[in-house]
Amino acid sequence: MKLSIGIVGLPNVGKSTLFKALTEQEINIANYPFATIDPNVGVVVVPDERLKKLADLSHSQKIVPAVVEFYDIAGLVKGANKGEGLGNQFLAHIREVSTIVQVVRCFENQEIIHVENGIDPARDIEIINTELIFKDLETIEKRLNKLEGEAKTGDKQKNREWEAIKKIRDGLNKNILAYNLVDKIQRESASNLRDSALLKELSLLTDKPQIYLLNGKESDVSDKLKSKIKELNADYVVADLSQSVDLNLLIKKAYEVLGLISFLTTGEDETRAWTIKKGAKAPEAAGVIHTDFENKFIKAEVIDWQKLLEVGSWNNAKQRGLIRLEGREYEVQDGDVMVIKHG
Repeated sequence: MKLSIGIVGLPNVGKSTLFKALTEQEINIANYPFATIDPNVGVVVVPDERLKKLADLSHSQKIVPAVVEFYDIAGLVKGANKGEGLGNQFLAHIREVSTIVQVVRCFENQEIIHVENGIDPARDIEIINTELIFKDLETIEKRLNKLEGEAKTGDKQKNREWEAIKKIRDGLNKNILAYNLVDKIQRESASNLRDSALLKELSLLTDKPQIYLLNGKESDVSDKLKSKIKELNADYVVADLSQSVDLNLLIKKAYEVLGLISFLTTGEDETRAWTIKKGAKAPEAAGVIHTDFENKFIKAEVIDWQKLLEVGSWNNAKQRGLIRLEGREYEVQDGDVMVIKHG
């Protein structure tokens, strides 16, 4: 499973600085709006202390960590949906990402221009979210016309989809993010809208979980701002990008927000981390390694990584009866070391 993160924000809030710190790629960072005129894509290794220890244990020839793709697009500005600035035209590049990190400037610095001529993090969040909403409304209006025709044929499923998408459109017009609208519609209709093919096809920007990266010191972040983020049903990380970026903290938060965990495989050939959804059953995890493993799944040999290290080898663990044989209903845990048995 690939984890991908889109970085958005106003110009000059620290987006490109974050991207450079994360990926260590030399990209164009300048003290003026629209320095980034093409989306930058970087692949970042997920820090995982377990891999080196397991590789040493197994004398692995290589280590294959989990990775995160970061997409950095040009800064958005108020009115981007009407052609202001450059950012809006690049929003399509983050339509497929798993989550969005919105960089919000909280620090004061007279030498660094703010496109809105003043520091107001809550206002900036509203500007970015509004632009994302306008982009989603464009997507929805195009799809609604087609759905309306399909619903009129008497197709009950299409009619339900049409009604649900109209509710999302109406909510977006009231400045409510689709992420919160979908949850509300699901509760009211007892439907599984979030997992529907239609919603996946639309891939709405405001239906992606958001993490707000508050660029500044803790003292720059007000309780009012934290409350606003909570009201948006989102999470945040405080980081002073002028100093350093805690990669662990940001990726850990992304895993937490998306409900992701990692299981591990180890042997002489390689030690590898595999990313899956929390709650995934053993066959689904096996399918991340290879689709045949899921289709022909029989059993999985499982042990916690720390327990494996304690006994010194897979054979020692087997002799002591510490390797568990798990079936199709086993819910994989973070840090499980697994060997898949398949037909």
